[in-house]
Amino acid sequence: MNTVLTPSQVPLPPASGAWQEGDPPGRRQWYVREHPLALEAGGELGGARLAFETWGHLASDRRNAVLALHALTGDSHAAGVAEPGHPTPGWWNGLIGPGGALDTDRFFVVAPNVLGGCQGSTGPSSSGPSGRPWGGDFPFLTQRDQVAAEVGLADALGIERWALVVGGSMGGMRALEWAVSYRERVDALLLLATTAAASAEQIAWADIQLHAIRSDPHWHGGHYHHTPGSGPHDGLGQARRIAHVTYRSEPELQVRFGRLPQGAEDPWRGGRYRVGSYLDHHSDKLVRRFDAGSYVVLSEAMNSHDIGRGRGGVRAALNRVSARTLVAAVDSDRLYPPSQQAELAAGISSADDLRVIESPYGHDGFLIQTEQVGALVRELLRAGPALPPPESPPHGQLA
Repeated sequence: MNTVLTPSQVPLPPASGAWQEGDPPGRRQWYVREHPLALEAGGELGGARLAFETWGHLASDRRNAVLALHALTGDSHAAGVAEPGHPTPGWWNGLIGPGGALDTDRFFVVAPNVLGGCQGSTGPSSSGPSGRPWGGDFPFLTQRDQVAAEVGLADALGIERWALVVGGSMGGMRALEWAVSYRERVDALLLLATTAAASAEQIAWADIQLHAIRSDPHWHGGHYHHTPGSGPHDGLGQARRIAHVTYRSEPELQVRFGRLPQGAEDPWRGGRYRVGSYLDHHSDKLVRRFDAGSYVVLSEAMNSHDIGRGRGGVRAALNRVSARTLVAAVDSDRLYPPSQQAELAAGISSADDLRVIESPYGHDGFLIQTEQVGALVRELLRAGPALPPPESPPHGQLA
């Protein structure tokens, strides 16, 4: 017989859904930076570490390494099942693995959890100088700071040059920073559903979400991690609801949900529409696996994104890219519209024509349409130099 839990019996989420010391490590490894990281906004961050995962083996000449960069609420678990230490399956399971577009029999794939994140990397939920979580005292980060930390990881792994750097959305921002700031270290570049600079509308959507989190009475200025039994769940959940609407397309939501009520609920009498239940579901999932402080830090970093800052503008910055490049837009993306990817493709001299991923799913199409993304990956990697087979045991992995 199935047991039905009443609302009062459903376990409440912890104050933060962040990975914590003592939790199962899963497939994570860690890189710890030896020297303080100088931050673009001023000051420095000492003792920074990145959680990362790898698949495949690094070749003896270390030329077969691929860097896969996640989006806002992703993490290092780009491939694999949900298991202790990893609350969700890999976000690019359809691409990474033996025989896949990122064939782990040929390539050494590295996926770090971004600096400021909450799944093993240094962020607001990590212990700060006082020994307590950083919370609201965590410093302001930019995409350039996050990439600088990833450069340290590459150095520690002995990777001087990536065969491919690939990322979508926020991951695409970092991939572009890699190709501009460290052009000599990137052979090929795949930019998916991303932009050269955050637009006013993108900043506006993020600003609404930040207000939702900071307006939660349990936010406490970001210092909620040590508060037993409570956290800014409502604010983070509201932020997720808002964001998720922008991640999908209007036609898809209409086809999937229309105006239907959720089960036997009556929207005229306090019940929900089916689409509202869908947003509730994604809200509940996120608050159990993510940290509100990281959501704030990473959203602010995305808002700061401007590849042309201090470089003479976007056009001058894009002109620095020398990697073989493909830029792809999702045709139904209303958050990062194809016009933004067209600007990237036109501004990068080494880029081929803009590619279009056909998808009804909106911005999330770069995560869902793995066959189309995989074809772009294969095209870029085919155009590169022939690679020797990797050796076993693997080289370059950290203990």
